[in-house]
Amino acid sequence: MGYTTAIKMEKILENILTYFPSEKDKTFISKAAEFARKAHGSQKRDSGEPYICHPMDVALTLAGMGLDASTVIAGIFHDVVEDTPTTVEEIKIKWGFEVAFLVNGVTKLSKIQYSGKEAQAETLRKMFLAMAEDIRVVLIKLADRYHNMMTLDSLSPERQKKISLETLEIYAPVAYRLGMGELKGQLEDLSFKYLYPKEYQWLLREIKKFYRESEDYIKRFKPVLELALKKEGIKIAESQIRFKHYWTLYKKLQRHEMNFDKMHDLVAARVIVPTIEDCYLALGVVHQNWKPVPGLIKDYIALPKPNGYQSLHTSVFGPHGKIIEVQIRTPEMHLRAENGIAAHWAYKEGYFKTKSSKNLNNKETAWIDQLREWQKEVKGSDEFVDSLKIDFFKDRIFVLTPVGDVLDLPDGATPVDFAYQVHSDIGNQCSGAKINGKIVPLNTQLQSGDMVEILIQKNKKPSEDWLNFVKTRIAQDRIRSAIRSKIKNLAGPKIKVAQVAHLRVVVRDRIGILKDVSKVISSQKINILSVKTEGAKNPFHYLNFSVESKDKRRLEQLIFAIKKTKGVEEVSYQF
Repeated sequence: MGYTTAIKMEKILENILTYFPSEKDKTFISKAAEFARKAHGSQKRDSGEPYICHPMDVALTLAGMGLDASTVIAGIFHDVVEDTPTTVEEIKIKWGFEVAFLVNGVTKLSKIQYSGKEAQAETLRKMFLAMAEDIRVVLIKLADRYHNMMTLDSLSPERQKKISLETLEIYAPVAYRLGMGELKGQLEDLSFKYLYPKEYQWLLREIKKFYRESEDYIKRFKPVLELALKKEGIKIAESQIRFKHYWTLYKKLQRHEMNFDKMHDLVAARVIVPTIEDCYLALGVVHQNWKPVPGLIKDYIALPKPNGYQSLHTSVFGPHGKIIEVQIRTPEMHLRAENGIAAHWAYKEGYFKTKSSKNLNNKETAWIDQLREWQKEVKGSDEFVDSLKIDFFKDRIFVLTPVGDVLDLPDGATPVDFAYQVHSDIGNQCSGAKINGKIVPLNTQLQSGDMVEILIQKNKKPSEDWLNFVKTRIAQDRIRSAIRSKIKNLAGPKIKVAQVAHLRVVVRDRIGILKDVSKVISSQKINILSVKTEGAKNPFHYLNFSVESKDKRRLEQLIFAIKKTKGVEEVSYQF
């Protein structure tokens, strides 16, 4: 090991040890680092960097999450069994059962011999089994993936895209479902950089001005906000400026005609106060001093997101009438928002007395048990991965039952999806639905914050038509099952309904513009179902396309291609 590497490793180890006050833990971790250094020897990564630096960086990420010494050591050892002569049994003898158990779990996750969707399916299946046994195995794998994404530049463009796509479609959503908001955002941004390099560079160029202006405004607003809170006797543990992650921002821009002026939460003021009572008092002070924007007050303390996220969000008309978002939370809520499920496990709290997810809040991990049961029913890799991306990893909405429980569903879900999520019998007997007290059609798409009440009728059976609009796999399966019991031999292949996307293109009126945009859509091998034109303020016109879309990624590529067409000003879409 060269002098430079030794200095770097020593620095990383020093940073890791700052998270552990116990001398026993410090000694244990230091010895583990030396053991791993010798085991990896002269091995190097694709970048040419000594291999030992990678597991040490993974261990530092785990320590920063507040995880225990055994998990951090397992992070140091996570590639030792796969890449060196060291065995799990040897680790067990020298470092104990717990460390060996975690290392073995990570090693199993790494050994995937398939390609394409088979590899994705096998990765996911193994990950869910690992979660059920000990979620720390998956936390180590997430930390490993994060550092791999940070060092992706040394790989070929083909491998960069392959790893980034897997990260965006699997690892980032898993981090989100585990409540790890910051890690999820980092993984998405790193994936965005390699999957959509042109769009990424465009966003970086466009965002500089808006970020700078928003940051300057928040910096001027923050001391005024702090003074208003202090005048009311509210202590401030910490105040921050929160920047929106690039991938989240890009997706939101696509929903708002790529118009930065409609982004009121590019940068937000965040205030961390000691108690829940202080959170609500602070919200009152904010609203006394600045007028709230109707409909933009969100209480995630009384109604936490299913992944455990809690905070108060409000948007107000700040000085000079500029809309600004303010987030208010306690230190515990902030730790949970940053580190998710890992925040349960400050090593001093003793969450590791048994190796089971049962130590965790049942509501927050119920989806893991649901996944384990559900995956047993799905055999084909394509069906498994495609359904999973919708049921568990798609953009989520949060809706309420009449008694105030929160359910999360994929974006685009309907009351029928909601009914089956509550219980199979509720879904089967569903005869109608109320959203926020009003009767609505069963194919109505739910929105976050809706309160949903299902009307039931005994002895009623599901309609086959429901298969044309339900989004979740569980709803599809239960509907088919109920129909099969009523009509013999009705079972058949899964009904695939093409998703229809509506594109709205703002153009400068010129001869041939409709033909040019249509040609771009056709060149992407996307079917145009209908097109309408309408006038706007001269010299602009609207072109409204309905297109068949089976792949959201291709649709996003299409939008970027349309934007490069001469005369096109803005493009937006909705499903």
